Amino acid sequence: MEIKAIIIEDEKPATELLLHYLKSFSQITISGIFSDGFSGLKAINELHPQLVFLDIQMPKLTGLEILELLEHRPALIFTTAYDQYAVKAFEANAVDYLLKPFHKDRFNVAVNKAIERITQKVNFQPVIQSTIQSLEQRPEKIERVAVRTGSKIQVIPTEQILYLEADGDYVKIHTKEGNFLKEKTMRYFESALTENKFVRIHRSYIANVDMIQKVEYYDKENHVAVLKNNEKLKVSSSGYKLLRKAINL
Repeated sequence: MEIKAIIIEDEKPATELLLHYLKSFSQITISGIFSDGFSGLKAINELHPQLVFLDIQMPKLTGLEILELLEHRPALIFTTAYDQYAVKAFEANAVDYLLKPFHKDRFNVAVNKAIERITQKVNFQPVIQSTIQSLEQRPEKIERVAVRTGSKIQVIPTEQILYLEADGDYVKIHTKEGNFLKEKTMRYFESALTENKFVRIHRSYIANVDMIQKVEYYDKENHVAVLKNNEKLKVSSSGYKLLRKAINL
């Protein structure tokens, strides 16, 4: 069985090592090598490889951001120099991970596991979804959000976010340039965004404190946050306490 694979890796020595080790696996054909997240994501969705070697720390889009934006769901072997990320990926049911610098024996274990799952026609959709859900439970602090708009990927620096709004199974990200939907939870963003800069002012809203112009009294239990663009957001009593702490009122 021929297996089509791609490598998404920005470090040339790591790429060369992968290619060298892969010579032992005649059934694996490398369809492309990509050095940044944007081109790698495009290749996965267009080439539909069965196996992807995916570095986690990369320019433009990280491996974890790629994970969230995938349309085609292949077998994944993460490669990383950062142990905390590798452990998360492994524990979250990724096919396997390789901690740089990795040796031939460890590489063979990971690739043989991937080949076995591919041969058995394992559905990697739930595997990848469980990976994403696991990472959401222990999120790293983020400084940007990658979103899909049609066929395009847009990266939003967090400082450009006005506020986030709960929208069913999605979160709507409001910016000066427009609104974008992200399939995440408010709880995820509450944990992942910088504390005191982004405050859960209401069950439906997380506000960027820097974008708040003033806070007005609304009624006995509630206030209203007036943003610099003059939009008004409800502030619950618990949200008001958190907001007061964040802006030292």
